[in-house]
Amino acid sequence: MNGPVSLTPHYVDQRPFDPGATEPMGSESESFYRASSWRLMWWKFRRHRVAVAAAFILLAFYALIPFVEVIAPYNQTKRNGDFLYAPPQAVHLFHDGRLVGPFVYPYKFTFDLESFRRVYTVDKTTPQPVRFFCRGDGYDFWGLIPGNVHLFCPPENGTLFVLGTDRLGRDLLSRIIYGARISLTIGIVGIAVSFTLGLFFGGLAGYLGGWVDHVIQRMIEILRSLPELPLWLALSAALPANWSPILVFFGITIILGLLDWPGLARAVRSKLLSLREEDFVKAAELMGASKQRVIARHLIPNFMSHLIASATLSIPSMILGETALSFLGLGLRPPITSWGVLLNEAQNLAAVQLHPWLLFPIIPVVVVVLAFNFMGDGLRDAADPYH
Repeated sequence: MNGPVSLTPHYVDQRPFDPGATEPMGSESESFYRASSWRLMWWKFRRHRVAVAAAFILLAFYALIPFVEVIAPYNQTKRNGDFLYAPPQAVHLFHDGRLVGPFVYPYKFTFDLESFRRVYTVDKTTPQPVRFFCRGDGYDFWGLIPGNVHLFCPPENGTLFVLGTDRLGRDLLSRIIYGARISLTIGIVGIAVSFTLGLFFGGLAGYLGGWVDHVIQRMIEILRSLPELPLWLALSAALPANWSPILVFFGITIILGLLDWPGLARAVRSKLLSLREEDFVKAAELMGASKQRVIARHLIPNFMSHLIASATLSIPSMILGETALSFLGLGLRPPITSWGVLLNEAQNLAAVQLHPWLLFPIIPVVVVVLAFNFMGDGLRDAADPYH
């Protein structure tokens, strides 16, 4: 080569080497390489803003469950005989140009003899303030502790029907809040049953293989070949009519769990088939670990993040299953209140046309199902090591 050769300047850091210190700014931190799979999954999940927002929405819904008696303004069985099929009452802040605070205008009704319907009119002359942290309808907190304190209550000698009332004059908002306890819990309990069965049968099929795998796979194929909705209806109809509401609740939960485990079992089987030949599994077997210990302590923890993502995507199907069965009259029955039971009253076209607010229970169902799906997508992306 002709001409002078330019050499790249070389710099040597004079500071003593500290193996415990992080790398210089501008490069990947050493903590990233030392982080556990759960921490990496959390870091990736936080970048999924829609999934994080969905997680906060679900957290808010599930935070309601222990305190529904306090949050609901009315008892779920409270009947207001003078306000049957009352439309939603609007909550206002200003009256005649001045700030009054949250208040409602009272209802007056007349009976239309031609249509045989109650016609409600709003009296805008007397605003009625909404009360907060007040005493109202009595209840038994979790069925054990009597109480009557509510987060907010209707005005003195007034009403507060934010979402209207049903055919018996029961406040729809209060019943939706009470129904959240059953509809949200049934998804968690159902996925616990499904999770247990899926891990057990999927673990046996994936680790043992052979005739055990063959039998379990054929059983899964038979279950998946059956039409899901008719099978739900048949099993729900088989529940004795004289069962208590609690027994019906657990019966529906077990039915939903029994029909949802095959998909999870196949996911577990495929993961175990790929992991059982790894060196750490062979080492555990050579050290005398039993098959149960190898599956429970070495194989399943290595893909637990994937299982959690799968579980969050399965919970919406549990909630929708209970809602569908209760809507058709074959699931939960009164006096139990769930979102499906509430939608059961909006089956006919007349109810939808004349009293459309009876469809409001579908809103929390849609919100919760979408939130679970968005959060599940975020968890699945976070658990994917190649994403």
